[in-house]
Amino acid sequence: MQVLSFLQWILLLEFIMTLWCIGNFLYTDYNQHAFQVTLKTLSETGTKSESIQEIISFPVPKKSACSCQSLSKGGVQVHQLKDYLPADDLKSASERRKKEYEHYKKREQTNKIILAPSNSPLRYPIHGVQVIPLNTILLPGLQIDAFLPKYTVALEASLGTFDIQVNISGIPGVQINGRGEKHLDIITDDIRVLNLILANTTYTSTLYSIDSLDIVTFSMDRYLAHIPVSIRQPPIVHLHDPGRDGNISSLVTITTKTFLRYDKLRELIKSIRLYYPNIKVIVADDNEKPEKIEDPNVEQYIMPFAKGWFAGRNLAVSQVTTKYFLWVDDDFLFTENTKIEKLVDVLEGTDLDMVGGSVAGSHFSFKLIWEEGDDEGDCLHWQGGGYHPIEGFPNCVLTGGVVNFFLAHTERVLGVGFDPKLYRVAHTEFFIDGLGRLRVGSCSHVTVGHQKKEKPKDENLLKQSQKYDSFRQNTAQQRRTKLALLYFKNWLSCYTRH
Repeated sequence: MQVLSFLQWILLLEFIMTLWCIGNFLYTDYNQHAFQVTLKTLSETGTKSESIQEIISFPVPKKSACSCQSLSKGGVQVHQLKDYLPADDLKSASERRKKEYEHYKKREQTNKIILAPSNSPLRYPIHGVQVIPLNTILLPGLQIDAFLPKYTVALEASLGTFDIQVNISGIPGVQINGRGEKHLDIITDDIRVLNLILANTTYTSTLYSIDSLDIVTFSMDRYLAHIPVSIRQPPIVHLHDPGRDGNISSLVTITTKTFLRYDKLRELIKSIRLYYPNIKVIVADDNEKPEKIEDPNVEQYIMPFAKGWFAGRNLAVSQVTTKYFLWVDDDFLFTENTKIEKLVDVLEGTDLDMVGGSVAGSHFSFKLIWEEGDDEGDCLHWQGGGYHPIEGFPNCVLTGGVVNFFLAHTERVLGVGFDPKLYRVAHTEFFIDGLGRLRVGSCSHVTVGHQKKEKPKDENLLKQSQKYDSFRQNTAQQRRTKLALLYFKNWLSCYTRH
């Protein structure tokens, strides 16, 4: 009997819910029909409809393409930069420039406007509204979906002001307060007038900031919405010309750091020249007694003795003028499988900032997993492997860090830099600094060789090798210093390595 009574209650509840859904549907349909009838009535009859027709829209003028022509007067020097390209390369350079710009836009994606669904009477943008500092935009998508005797709508901002781009003079029953101020009130009894005003409401940034966020409140009666408005100065476009011939030397520079092993460096350069005779090689050199590297396409930069690993990396990469640089250790060896072009294809075909290869057939990459902490700092976990495959490149995975054989976007890496405090053994620390700023991939189909580790027969080379080994090993104090740096600089309370 108790089971039967319980089932009866369930059936009754389902019946009530069904009736509620039907009623809600009919009510919504009625409102939509009433709205259509109201629009029809307004368009066909009455003085109010005539007043509405008198509303003149003044949209925010679209910005035209910029021009320097007007600045040529008054002694201002104006250079039309296209005029400075060689006439025989103008067409080709324009095509290369366009291609590079398309690749740039892949990296600097523009936010899309997303409108909130009408789950309340307020309709408004929930993402993607962006304004250049001290400029004006229309606030897109503002609308009220309700029929009321009277409407009182308010907009409020912290970093900007509001105005409307319509003429409401002569329209009865419309009141607007706060034009040009941070708080705007719109009062009317006509839904069409209200939504026309909202569709022409502007936001003006009053703060110059290259990257700020204003949260605009949009309210009516008990309904409240928050609209994020990004105040952002877009970065100036900076493209790299790959050259009219599209040669790899116009796109990539090879960089390395050498210390106490010129014999290894010379073997490396010799192997590079077998496959890339003309590519530029930049060498950061902190040997005590520098030796000149005789090669017309080698730039050798002498540093103070034992200045350090990351200081050398900074110096070498800072002198790169190509879009990408390939980092190699001075004891690596180019082989027939060291195809720089394949790594270029990965960076050109994705939004990655750097991509690593394999060393002597060993494919190595690692993940960096960050966890938010407390007042003591955050936690970071090192794990081998990658996150997931990279679409379109079956031999590559997305990861957090790679080996010392990688191709990288020069400007992106310079934006992170190599901490010169780390002057001995250091590698992972760069990827920690780049976490959340660099997109990293690792591919197994491009390999560089490694010179054989064998005891030198020459006595001088043997002494150099032994001296190198003494610098190569971290002392206990140096290891402590590295971990202390992570604690302070990277706001980490703990670090694990799996």
